[in-house]
Amino acid sequence: MFPASLKRQLPAQEQEHFVLKRDLYEKCLLLYPIAEWERQNRIIKKRLNPFNREHAVFLREFYRGTAEILLDGNGRILIPKKLSEYLESNGNELVFAGQDGKIEIWASQHYNSRKSSETDVANLAEKILGGDFYFDNE
Repeated sequence: MFPASLKRQLPAQEQEHFVLKRDLYEKCLLLYPIAEWERQNRIIKKRLNPFNREHAVFLREFYRGTAEILLDGNGRILIPKKLSEYLESNGNELVFAGQDGKIEIWASQHYNSRKSSETDVANLAEKILGGDFYFDNE
């Protein structure tokens, strides 16, 4: 089941059509609303040259196993078998973790094992946000 609380946070036109792919850094899947997926692809196309060998390798791996996902009438998503196997959930509970523009889907055992201490998070926040930081006063 796709969490109703996450669905309500999406614009109405983005609540049914998604793209699912493996994360590059963690043992989780990324679920993008189609509009965000298209935005990510525009960014990638601006930065990469498909005729550069390294870029071509990156593109191949970036898109490997990517799947379009539609919510069914009951608010469920079907995770393709290859991607489900990648999660190593073994039929156990999944965690849907909202991020900016995407949703991470984790096997609960992997998600729980990746928890950082409060001190680690505080140190990371200071490192990333504590230096020269530009505030956009929109």
